[in-house]
Amino acid sequence: MRTFVALQTLLLSIALGPTAWAAADAPPAIADDAELARALGADERGMRGYVFVVLKTGPTRVPDGAERDAMFKGHFANIERLAAEKKLVLAGPFDGVDGWRGMFVFAVASIDDAKALVETDPVVARGEMVAEYHRYYGSAALMLVNDTHRRLGAKRP
Repeated sequence: MRTFVALQTLLLSIALGPTAWAAADAPPAIADDAELARALGADERGMRGYVFVVLKTGPTRVPDGAERDAMFKGHFANIERLAAEKKLVLAGPFDGVDGWRGMFVFAVASIDDAKALVETDPVVARGEMVAEYHRYYGSAALMLVNDTHRRLGAKRP
């Protein structure tokens, strides 16, 4: 439970980051806060529902080598695809303690919708990892994380 509370705190701090942007750095084409709220799917509290997925060590470790490398290449390609589709709003690895390997936060209506997306991931399909699903209610600003990350991760001259 403490891990989940710490994760919620982390997600909130990530979500609040964009509120500190200078006006010149604000997302373009958003005329006002109400339009931004609509664009992000926010409710009257500035929040929205998500599905939080914990990826844990699965029953079938794929041995080191080309097959494992291809599986993880497909995993990262799947993450990129789902983020580009605005379905995956946050993803990342954990330290492996207690079998926790990684996490996804999906902007989808239901756990069943999230399950359908997770099943497309090679690490889950191969049994390398298994998924645990939870409803999560958090800041709609999480929807800005991927676009902001792309700006931060751009190669610098």
